[in-house]
Amino acid sequence: MTLPDSFYQRSDVVQIARELLGKVIITEKAGITTSAMITETEAYAGVTDKASHAWRGRRTQRTEVMYAAGGVAYVYLCYGIHHLFNVVTYKEDIPHAILIRAASPLEGTDIMLERRRHERLTPSLTAGPGSMSMALGIHTNDSGIWLQGPEIRLEDRRIIIPEHEIVATPRIGVAYAGEDAYLPYRFYVKGNPYVSKGKYLQQP
Repeated sequence: MTLPDSFYQRSDVVQIARELLGKVIITEKAGITTSAMITETEAYAGVTDKASHAWRGRRTQRTEVMYAAGGVAYVYLCYGIHHLFNVVTYKEDIPHAILIRAASPLEGTDIMLERRRHERLTPSLTAGPGSMSMALGIHTNDSGIWLQGPEIRLEDRRIIIPEHEIVATPRIGVAYAGEDAYLPYRFYVKGNPYVSKGKYLQQP
């Protein structure tokens, strides 16, 4: 079942980030379908979150899509190279978003390998937000599209991740966010090889 707008338009971005584990991203580009199960997410809580692109109500041409009603994609370019895929949540004018950091390949693995120029299937194919987006064919020109297809959709395929298999940690690469860098807003599936290896700040 494709996730409805009501899934995204709830107020608790952290809870939604947890619940996205086990959901499936499907992309259809030029008649080619690829899919992967989400294994790692990070929540960003809008204007009050120093790690968010929308902290203090910042609005730019790039981030304007974060202020849309939940259920659309926010894709931005990192370091001029990596296309990072986020889902916008909550209601219009409240810029919550969730970065999808990693996913486990399901369908179209051969296409993912070709896109990433990999010869064989290893976790590096989709473990990490830039790698995952490249494998699934997600680009910045997808920013703002509705997440119920046809280009990108998220589905609930009844994959249940038990609570004891969900690990919460601080987010990766947000040391600039001061005390907010320690918030436990990153979630991943314990023991899954398709999880990024970046480091997060430890509490002093």
